[in-house]
Amino acid sequence: MSENENCCAPSCCDETQPDTAAKNNTFRENVREKYAKVANAVTEDDCDAPAASCCGTSDDEAINTLISTRLGYSQAELNAVPSGADMGLGCGNPQAIAALKAGETVVDLGSGGGFDCFLASPAVSETGHVIGIDMTPDMISKARNNANTGKFSNVEFRLGEIEHLPVADNSVDVIISNCVINLSPDKGQVFKEAYRILKTGGRLAISDVVATIELPEEMRNDPLLIAGCMGNAALIDDLTNDLEAAGFRDIAIQPKDSSKEFIQDWAPGIGVENYVVAATIEAVKV
Repeated sequence: MSENENCCAPSCCDETQPDTAAKNNTFRENVREKYAKVANAVTEDDCDAPAASCCGTSDDEAINTLISTRLGYSQAELNAVPSGADMGLGCGNPQAIAALKAGETVVDLGSGGGFDCFLASPAVSETGHVIGIDMTPDMISKARNNANTGKFSNVEFRLGEIEHLPVADNSVDVIISNCVINLSPDKGQVFKEAYRILKTGGRLAISDVVATIELPEEMRNDPLLIAGCMGNAALIDDLTNDLEAAGFRDIAIQPKDSSKEFIQDWAPGIGVENYVVAATIEAVKV
């Protein structure tokens, strides 16, 4: 493993000021705690987030199938993954825009139970490689068990933060992610890391929640809305600026107004769907 692969802890990579770094670490710990509960959830009641949000997963496969087909996955895709890999997480289907090819190396930011990694596996074939990154040890354990069950020999999972990726420079063809970057307290750093690990010509294919207008302060500070992938969503212009600052070009962020329907279900009665939508985010390293 290279020096860059080992540099995944905030202490060795984080150049933010001490107060900001401490605040970001606290933010991450809160999110990590929530998603550890998701990884180990037996029922929706085990997760302290709005019941239908991307943290409101269930061990009932019928419920998760309904959620995932609503997000754009086909029944054939759902049938292709091990039982338990689809936990109903996400806000879209990054596979639909990734255009994966045989032999490519793919990194999934915030891989959870491995769902999108397992869908990427046959697309890149045995000559390709898929790496899932997640900061929650319980999710990594779940994903590795799912990989063993499904015999996905070209898929691996690494523990790490998406702001400090345990992946070598210039080694990746495609980065996918599904409703995870909105959870980061430092999205600019996420895109810098994404740029670092991509090869020249490498591309982003991301589904995420974005803000169309600034959220009220009470929504920004609501821990349930944050863990539910809404409260920490960035404005589209801010995401574009972060991507450009990292070096990306051919940036395309496409909001999906139809997503307001399921976002309303994530937090009914709050009105957050008036501020955020799901979107596809694409960009290229040149």
